[in-house]
Amino acid sequence: MARLTLNAEKRKAIASVFQAHWEDNSKQKEKHQDAIDQYNLIRSKAKEQIEKVVRYHQPQEDVDTIKAMRKKYDRSGGEIYSDNCFYVSRPIMKVDDEGREYETQDEVHVKFDLSREFAVSYYRDELKSKGLDPDYKVKLGNDYDRRNPRYYEMESQVEKYLGFSNSSNEDASILKHKNEWENDFKLDVIGTSYCHSRQFKVDETTLNFFKMYDQARENVVKTHEQMFSYVEEKMKKLRLGLKSYKYFDQAKQLADKLGIALNESILNESSSMALSVYSPDNLASLLEDKVELTREEKIAIARQQMAQTIN
Repeated sequence: MARLTLNAEKRKAIASVFQAHWEDNSKQKEKHQDAIDQYNLIRSKAKEQIEKVVRYHQPQEDVDTIKAMRKKYDRSGGEIYSDNCFYVSRPIMKVDDEGREYETQDEVHVKFDLSREFAVSYYRDELKSKGLDPDYKVKLGNDYDRRNPRYYEMESQVEKYLGFSNSSNEDASILKHKNEWENDFKLDVIGTSYCHSRQFKVDETTLNFFKMYDQARENVVKTHEQMFSYVEEKMKKLRLGLKSYKYFDQAKQLADKLGIALNESILNESSSMALSVYSPDNLASLLEDKVELTREEKIAIARQQMAQTIN
């Protein structure tokens, strides 16, 4: 039997198998998921804690009074805002360069909304399942001069999916992640919409708790970056190696040594369709719509399932 010769497209397909394996079976992947789980846990506690802080400084009866006054006198009755952004602080002493003590504030910005960078890391797996690239930004590192049309295209697609940008012809009834988080948790606070204008004084223990909450949020982004860096270092070496391989059996031998399931089916055009067009989400949609698959499509899906069983 003739040996299967590789080309650029086939090398790319092979590389994707290695990448998926390293992403799904690494300690960095576990750490990223652990960071998400830890954030979810402390977020629920942070909601309870911030409500205690706010209501200690702004009792519910005061809030209700302003609401009644606004109902009677409109904005002249006072300022009140439903917010998910808060600043907590406590006074501390510091020493300047000349050795003089001065009092300042140790503060934490407590946020319950969805920021862009955090959202991409938090929903990384979901974005990948939709055919989007959640690593489009971390690939740059800090070198933003490397931004190209592909970068801006993916940025636009990701932000549209998450809800940071919307088209005029979109169905407004579809609730995207950004709006879900905006509406997930809010408190009525006395004051304007300017978050930093409100400083809620807390003790050291409470302040440190909210520092932990902020750190948990940052860890989701940090572990995403670490996972990408770990896989990318391996991928750089792999790409160089694959360029020197002329035949599929060479890549197969490498995969076997690394415990990675690799077979020729991923190089077939029909199998490539199965990996993309027939992803779990898309396939479910097709099946729900009673779409009749062709014989070639059924074979492609069977091959994909066989490969996943081996994995």
